[in-house]
Amino acid sequence: MNQRSFSSLFYARPTLQTREFPHFTPSYPNYFYPSRYWASTHAAAASRPAMFLTKDGGARDAKGAKEYTMDDLPSKAVSRWLFLCAGLTLGVIIVGAVTRLTESGLSITEWKPVTGVIPPLSDAAWKEEFDKYRETPEFKLLNSKMTVDEFKSIFYMEWGHRILGRTIGLVFLVPYTYFLVKRRLPGPIAAKLGGLGLLLGFQGALGWYMVKSGLDQQIVETGSVPRVSQYRLAAHLGAAFLFFMGTLRLGLSTKKDLQWANIGLVNGMGDPFVTVLQDPRIKRFKFAGAALLALSFVTAISGAFVAGLDAGLIYNEFPFMGDGLMPPKNEMFSPKYSRRADETDMWWRNMLENPVTAQFDHRLLATTTYFGTALLYGVSRAPSLRTLLPPLTKHLVGASFAMVNIQAALGIATLLYLVPVHLAATHQAGSVLLLTTVLALLTSLRRPSSIATAVRLANKRAMTFLH
Repeated sequence: MNQRSFSSLFYARPTLQTREFPHFTPSYPNYFYPSRYWASTHAAAASRPAMFLTKDGGARDAKGAKEYTMDDLPSKAVSRWLFLCAGLTLGVIIVGAVTRLTESGLSITEWKPVTGVIPPLSDAAWKEEFDKYRETPEFKLLNSKMTVDEFKSIFYMEWGHRILGRTIGLVFLVPYTYFLVKRRLPGPIAAKLGGLGLLLGFQGALGWYMVKSGLDQQIVETGSVPRVSQYRLAAHLGAAFLFFMGTLRLGLSTKKDLQWANIGLVNGMGDPFVTVLQDPRIKRFKFAGAALLALSFVTAISGAFVAGLDAGLIYNEFPFMGDGLMPPKNEMFSPKYSRRADETDMWWRNMLENPVTAQFDHRLLATTTYFGTALLYGVSRAPSLRTLLPPLTKHLVGASFAMVNIQAALGIATLLYLVPVHLAATHQAGSVLLLTTVLALLTSLRRPSSIATAVRLANKRAMTFLH
C-alpha cells in the first residue's frame, strides 16, 4: 500500500460523523464503523492533524509547514456568541432611538460606570438626582414645571439605555477573554475581535461625550434648543452600526467556514461555489453589493444628522419640499451658518448644521439607496446571473429589496406624521435591518478561508480512503 500503514488511513476518522457513512451497517466492528461512542472515547486521536495525508500517516498543508484540524477553526459557540452580541446591539440602537425621541437622554447628568448601575432607591436619593437635573439647560428652558414623578419616567429610560450598553460590554468581554485563554480563536479572528472590543469601548465613551454636549450651560446663555451635538450623535450611532456589522460579519463568516470544512453546502452550493466566485460577473456583482452597503451606511448616518437637528419636523410632505422637489436655494445654503468672513465653510456647514439641507440630503441619499437596491435586484434576475448566483444570494437580494421598500415607507410615514416615537424608532430599526440584509448578501459571496478549504480537502480525502 505504498508503504502506508493500514491504521494510518483512519487517522482523520474521529472528525467524521456516523451519518456520513450510510452504506456501513452496525454489524461491522467499531474499527470499521466509527460509532459516536468510539469517537468520544478516543479524544486524543480526534486531535490528530486533518490536512493532506502523508506517507507517515500525518497531515500537513500544501507546503508541509502547518498542520490544521477542525480545532483551528472557531467553534459553533463563537458564531452564536457573535450573533448574540449583534442582536443586543440592535436592541440598544432601538432603545437609544426611543431615549432620544422621548427627550430622556439628558436626565442623568453624571457618568458612573459602576455605581450608576443602581438607580435611586429612596425619596431622598430621587430628590438629589432631580436637583442635579434642575441645573441642566433642558430643565431650565423646556421642563421647568416637571415634577419628580415625571422625572422618574425619563430617568429610567436613559438608565435602561445605559444598563443595556454595559450588558453588551460584559457579554462581549467575558466570552472573548474565555476564548482567548482557551486558545479557541485563530490569530486573525482574535485580532479582529480585539479591534471590535476597542470600538465598543470607544462607542460607550462617545455616548457620555455626546450627553455632555447637551449639558453645556452656554445653551442657556444663547437661548438655543437644549439638545446634544448632531456631530457627536452621528459618531455615537455610527460606532454602534460598525460594531453591529463587525460582529454580524464575523459570526456569518465563522459559521460558513465550519460548514465548508465539514464538507457541507455553503450558500446552497458545494465545491462549484469557489469556481463561481472567480467569474467576472460575480465579482462585478459583489462590488456592486459592497457599494450598496456603503451607501446604506452613509444614508443611515445622514439620518442621525436629521435626528440631531430635529429636521424631521419641517417640510412634512413628500415628495415635494415646498413648491418643488428641493427647497429654495437660499434656505439650503444660508450664510448664517457660516463662521468665516469669506463664507468658504458655508456649503459644508449647511449640509451638517442646517435642518433644511440635512433633510434634503437624507431624502436624496435614501432615494439613491432605494433605486440602487432595486437595480441590484433587477440585475440578479437577469438570465446570465440568475443561473450563476448561489441560491442564498438570490434570496438575500430579494430580502434586501423588500427591506428597502419597508424602510422607505417607514421614512415617509415618519415624516408625514411629524415624527411619532413608534414610527421613528421603527424607522431607525429598519435602517439596521437593511444593513443586515445587504451585509449578509455580501458575505454570501465571501470566499471560504484557506484553513476551512484545507480541512475540507483533507476530510474529503479521508472519506475517499475510507471508501
